Amino acid sequence: MNITEAIQTRRSIKIFKDVEPVSKEVVEQLLQAAIMAPNHHHTEPWKFFVLQGDGRLPLSRVLAEWAKTRVDDPASEAGQKRIKKISGKPLIAPTAIVVALSPKQDSKKAIYIEDVSAVSAAVQNILLEAHGLGLGAIWKSGPAYYAAPVKNYFKLTDEEEILGVIFVGESDMKKNPEPKRIPFEEKTVWITEDEK
Repeated sequence: MNITEAIQTRRSIKIFKDVEPVSKEVVEQLLQAAIMAPNHHHTEPWKFFVLQGDGRLPLSRVLAEWAKTRVDDPASEAGQKRIKKISGKPLIAPTAIVVALSPKQDSKKAIYIEDVSAVSAAVQNILLEAHGLGLGAIWKSGPAYYAAPVKNYFKLTDEEEILGVIFVGESDMKKNPEPKRIPFEEKTVWITEDEK
């Protein structure tokens, strides 16, 4: 698969087969692709946590405890349903790669937005590499992953933060709908002459 085909055909996979986690060798291939992302001043501002099998359960429990603080009545049926939904987030695929921004502490050249962009590029590399290998993947983010208890579980410093989780596995989606995108022409301005 060439790069154009990979970019045009990659889709976020939301349903995974309940199979064995992705092999260590394949995860390492995904991570190698990640660290090849462009990063200004070579700050390499990323950190990865690979959760597989029962290794996903501690994060599930952390999210369950956090979820209890986010519902009006944790003992109610609605509260229990919400807690179950949130605590189940790490379990949607057999392999989860938690991606964190980890700025270089001794670099005077590091710029926050550039480091966030570099980590995002690393995530895209993982998604494309997974697709090229015939795997399904999706990048998920949101308040549950940004929560202080989750940050504490991964022993992140004050300067570090989770930017999301990539779920990887064998797709169980029957079909991948075509993405709806506004044509680039509507989002592009061409400047081809000096306006002096």
